[in-house]
This record gives sequence, C-alpha cells and structure tokens, in this order.
Amino acid sequence: MKNYDRIWATVDLDAIKHNMAAMKVNLREETKIIAVVKTDGYGHGAVPIAHEIEDLPYLYGFAVATVEEALILRGSGIRKPVLILGYTFPYCYEKMAREEIRPAVFREDMLEEMGKAAVSCGRPVKIHIKVDTGMSRIGIRPDESGLAFVRKCMETPGIEIEGIFTHFARADETDKTPARQQLEQFLDFTGRIRRELGIHIPVQHCSNSAGIVGLGEANLDVVRAGITLYGLWPSEQVAKDIVPLKPVLSLRSRIVYIKELEAGRAVSYGGTFVTQAPTRVATIPAGYGDGYPRGLSNKGSVLIAGKRAPILGRICMDQFMVDVTGIPEAKEGDVVTLIGPDGDDAITMEELGELSGRFNYELACCLNKRVPRVYVKDGETVYSKDSFRDFR
Repeated sequence: MKNYDRIWATVDLDAIKHNMAAMKVNLREETKIIAVVKTDGYGHGAVPIAHEIEDLPYLYGFAVATVEEALILRGSGIRKPVLILGYTFPYCYEKMAREEIRPAVFREDMLEEMGKAAVSCGRPVKIHIKVDTGMSRIGIRPDESGLAFVRKCMETPGIEIEGIFTHFARADETDKTPARQQLEQFLDFTGRIRRELGIHIPVQHCSNSAGIVGLGEANLDVVRAGITLYGLWPSEQVAKDIVPLKPVLSLRSRIVYIKELEAGRAVSYGGTFVTQAPTRVATIPAGYGDGYPRGLSNKGSVLIAGKRAPILGRICMDQFMVDVTGIPEAKEGDVVTLIGPDGDDAITMEELGELSGRFNYELACCLNKRVPRVYVKDGETVYSKDSFRDFR
C-alpha cells in the first residue's frame, strides 16, 4: 500500500459494520436500512463502504443526492436499489431506467418525461414519491393535490410506484413533537392512498438517523441511515445511550519542523498569536486547503504522543502550527492526530465542529480529494484511494 505522510484519513470498515448492526438492533425485525452514501459517503468514500455492507440481509439499498453518484455505485458493481433523494434532470431519465436507479418524484413534468424514457428503453422507472410534511423543501403536499399526483403516477405508462417517503426537519431535537406531527401527516396521507386510490405502496420510509435513534414509531418498512452510519451524531440533543456508535474516520499528519521561539514572537498570518514565554512550536503540513477548518485557528488542538497541543495563530491553506512546549518528546516525523484517538484522549468531529462554527456533517464532507483515504479492516489496510493520478 502507498505511504501517505503529509495527511491521510483512515476509514475503519469494521466500525461501519458495527454501526449498521447497532442501528438494526434498535429497529423492528422486518424494517430494513437504506445506507445514505451521498457526498461520497459524507467524505468517507461511498464505493468502498457500499461494497462492505451490500451483502447485509437487512440492507435494502443505498441513497444518494445525484444521478452521477448513483451511476458511480452502479459502475462499481453495486446492484441493490439506489434511491436519489433530490431532483433529477431529464437528461438522465433513460439512463436511470436502464440502470434501475430510483428517483424521488414530486413534479408532474418529471412523471411525463420519465414515463417516455421508460417506454423508449423498455424498462419501467421505479419511483419513490416524495411528500412534504414540514421540511418545505421538495415534495407533494399530503392533501387533495397530493392524491391527484399519486393517481397521475398510477396512470402514467412506464412508471412503477415502489416507495413513498418524507423527511423529518426536527427529529434531532429533544422535543419530538414536531417530528411526530410530520409522521402523523404522512401516515394519514398513505392511509388515504390505500382507502381512496386502492393502492398499497410497498416501501414507506420516514426515519433519518435521528429517527432511527429516538423515534421508534417512525421506523416503517425502511429507514435512512445517514450520519449515524459513520459513527457521528445528528445533534447534541440526540440520546447517545440508545445506539452505541463508533466513529469511522480519523485524520492524521506528521510534524515536519520544530523550532524554539522567544517571547514576543508572532505566529502565522496577521500575528493573531504572540508568544508570552519561550515556546516550542511544531509545524504541521496540512490546512484549510485539505478541508481542515480555518475556524480552529487559536482554538483547536491536535494530539501528539497522546497529549494535547494547542493550535497557535491562523491555520494556513497548507500548514499550521501547534505548541509542543509541554510535549518534550515530540520530534520531527512524529504522527499528529487531527481527528480520532491517540492514547487515552480523542478528538471528535463534534468537538471540532463546535469550536470552528461548523458541524460534524460539514466537517466530514469538506475533507477534500487532496486527502487520501486508507481503508482498514481487522486492523489491516485493505484499500487506499487518492486522486493524485487523476490528470496523468
């Protein structure tokens, strides 16, 4: 395997499976899981993760945000259902039909164009109808106009209704009342579909990660596991003693330079930190150009030899400095933990998100292609991915 010294992210595939199993224990036996792997698996790597869990019997399939993400999964050999959660454009409808990719549908013009594409290629488009019960983003209303839309779906040649779903806006809050109100609207609407249109839609889903953990009554035919799949929490208000999660990703670099600074020396751009005493400073060759938040300037810390080293001054695009005065054993070449465990301590994405004014989802997704991913299973590296050869 390649050696990545400047910066690298380690993705623990065993932790992915642990989190899947931990979520499943909290579900009804017949409820399956959709693994949400949009934004390249929240920055963790959609393809390796999808291959690791595709054979789980309780995995229904995967969810992504765009047709391109869906086609990447299909192109890598993933065969279970892939649902696109957002809007899909007409240029891809025939390709979706051929690849059996499931779109979310909520506009009549989508239905018409998808139906034509399906008839043209001789394969039905299996759709999931999106219902807006309070997110106010996309989706049909759960009223008479919504019933008319479902009827239109039933009547459109080439269209097969496989699923119907909604999305909670506030399930990650302590008070579950708003989420329960959305669930009630959804169940009332699907009940009307059965009674008034005479159709039972086989795959109904509401729960996101927060619902999986704290809203058992919303765990219907399937649930959509997003941030919890990666061992991260939807919010600070979500109970952490119900589903035991393991963080999947760690981020590390190395010390490339150590210097002794006298009192009164400014560190980094703008001189926002000035040493008050003789200080031993280490330079780390990573920065916001890798997705490491600039908002951690003068706030965050890293772990070196299991000890905290505070960040000094502004984080640069490609480098930042830390105080190793209290870590006399630190030397050039030593591993630095930016995210993850080291000794008895650990730096979490939740901690970094709170300090930098971001949140854990965003932090994970923003670790960009300049950061190689190394995939580990049973303590051994099984795969690595980088983009350094993309343009060679």
